[in-house]
Amino acid sequence: MIRLTRSVLLFFVIISLAGCGYNSLQVKEEAVFKTWADVESTLQRRADLIPNLVETVKGYAKHEAETLEAVINARSKAGAVQLTTDDLSDPAAMQKLQAAQGGLTSALSKLMLVVERYPDLKANQNFLDLQSQLEGTENRINVARQRYNKAVEVFNRAIRVFPASLTNSLLLHLERKEYFKADEGAKAVPKVKF
Repeated sequence: MIRLTRSVLLFFVIISLAGCGYNSLQVKEEAVFKTWADVESTLQRRADLIPNLVETVKGYAKHEAETLEAVINARSKAGAVQLTTDDLSDPAAMQKLQAAQGGLTSALSKLMLVVERYPDLKANQNFLDLQSQLEGTENRINVARQRYNKAVEVFNRAIRVFPASLTNSLLLHLERKEYFKADEGAKAVPKVKF
């Protein structure tokens, strides 16, 4: 009789945990971590392309050392800012990463505008390949950011809705995740002086 009572009690505990969002909250948090890993992967791909791009441009545009150095410095700053999954709940850490990535995007935009002055470079097949890969990577970054933000939206909504909010506050203590927002500097059009 005691064994049957324990089994029935265990069954109801399992059912109540499943129905209160215990498992689904953890699944949604894992989705946030997975999509964040995708964002990091695409950011790394962009960082890996930059040295080759800079070397190619350097061969044709030696007088643009300042612009090239700005790209290299922006890449270093962006690479120095790494977030852990715990940092996804920290607005300051997320803001720091977004600022560094925005600086790199801005530096790359300026470099692409400077390239317009060098017709031989624009016609170089190696440069065209790198430019194409960089554009494709920028598109991947944008898609990865959108997927991450969607996963964050689902997770943040889930931890605020009853009964999952009660489960979270009593058992899991999961924190709200930060969205990946565009840097304010990235909204400005890059200025190049000719």
